[in-house]
Amino acid sequence: MDTPQTSLDTPQPSQPPQPSETREPSAVSEPRKQARPRVVIIGGGFGGLFAAQHLKDKPVEVTLIDRTNHHLFQPLLYQVATAMLSPADIAQPIRAILKDAKNVRVVMGTVETIDTAAKAVHTHTSEYPYDYLIVATGARHSYFGNDQWEAYAPGLKTLSDALELRRRILNAFEIAETTKDPEMEMAALTWVVIGAGPTGVEMAGAISELAKRTLDQDFRRIQGKRARVVLLDAAPKVLPMFDDQLASSAIRQLEDLGIEVRVGTKVLGVTPEGVQLENETIHARTVIWAAGNAASPLAKQLGCEVDRQGRAVVQKDLSVPGHPEIFVIGDVANFSHQGGKPLPGIAPFAMQSGSTAARNVLALAEGRPTKVFHYVDKGSMATIGRSKAVADLKIVKLTGFLAWLSWLFIHLLFIVELRNKVFIFWHWVWGYITYTHGARLSYPGFKPAVMPKEARASASDVL
Repeated sequence: MDTPQTSLDTPQPSQPPQPSETREPSAVSEPRKQARPRVVIIGGGFGGLFAAQHLKDKPVEVTLIDRTNHHLFQPLLYQVATAMLSPADIAQPIRAILKDAKNVRVVMGTVETIDTAAKAVHTHTSEYPYDYLIVATGARHSYFGNDQWEAYAPGLKTLSDALELRRRILNAFEIAETTKDPEMEMAALTWVVIGAGPTGVEMAGAISELAKRTLDQDFRRIQGKRARVVLLDAAPKVLPMFDDQLASSAIRQLEDLGIEVRVGTKVLGVTPEGVQLENETIHARTVIWAAGNAASPLAKQLGCEVDRQGRAVVQKDLSVPGHPEIFVIGDVANFSHQGGKPLPGIAPFAMQSGSTAARNVLALAEGRPTKVFHYVDKGSMATIGRSKAVADLKIVKLTGFLAWLSWLFIHLLFIVELRNKVFIFWHWVWGYITYTHGARLSYPGFKPAVMPKEARASASDVL
């Protein structure tokens, strides 16, 4: 999920929205008489987790399959990438979260195929038959057919992505400190963020504060205030999901942080030297991709229509046409029955759709009609930096400090475990008081192609 614009929806999986419309169950989904129905959930993100929690202690046997053993709070990934938080602060073991759900089994594995005819899910080692299937596999970043750019402009969807970006960001300072080439130093102190949605805005703001406030006193030769952060987007404004008033406020707050904002700017290429625009090349050692998403390729195995982003086009009850026993939720679902456009791939949609899918599974298992999904939008917000944010709370619009406080409060509510809430709150308070980031740990291993031959000798010791 793109991670992540945040909506004002609190995690209450036991109280999902209550739609009023119904659809009659198909004959193929009659309840099993010999054993409890088998439910397979693919994906342990917000959607899959909420579905599993809703099915807790219900008369079904649930298997949740995820390629990792942890649930990740994606909206704060950018704070791991910019050294504000550690990985453990935003990730919790799925088994620990579901330890009281005795009818739920968690399996770590990568799903390779879905056999809709045989009703089975296949990983690289095992087969998992199902009576009902919930697909919540999320999305990855999309380069719009230019996959070769990923080597030079990684995205931000997983902990591995965040750690790689943190390594590149922090190592850029080390290179700038040691190189004797002025051009190499300037390239190392230049960061380009492609995509001015919530993720891009948050990354640009966090990098600017890291360079110009947090690390400015850590180095003896370079000056963090010389750091250049450029935010690019082909769209005509930043944060296109917000109205013009809030988008304009976001630009002013970004510029207050010294960030160059360029909207209506098309990227023609990402190379080892930097970013190619229509009229210039921005020489940068670190480029970050936050411009697009593509749904998990598993959606194409369901035998249904998919949109340009690879999302499965679902029916009103989130089921797949022709397969009423299969439900698709979250980032991998195209739900266009409310407003005529697909709902955004954000955490609240994943959570609400996960709860509704679980209720519909139980309805089919008991021979009852399914419910039509109805998304309840309680508002949206995006943070920009210290005391800087925008928030559309539906009844009021906030900018600056009040929006920032609202953003902090809502995100703490979203965190699953109390321990993580306390740790994150402490990091935020300490960082606000001291302007420090406590996770500024880097390590060698990344050998960027952006480094010219003449500068490699002077920087080789930090790579």
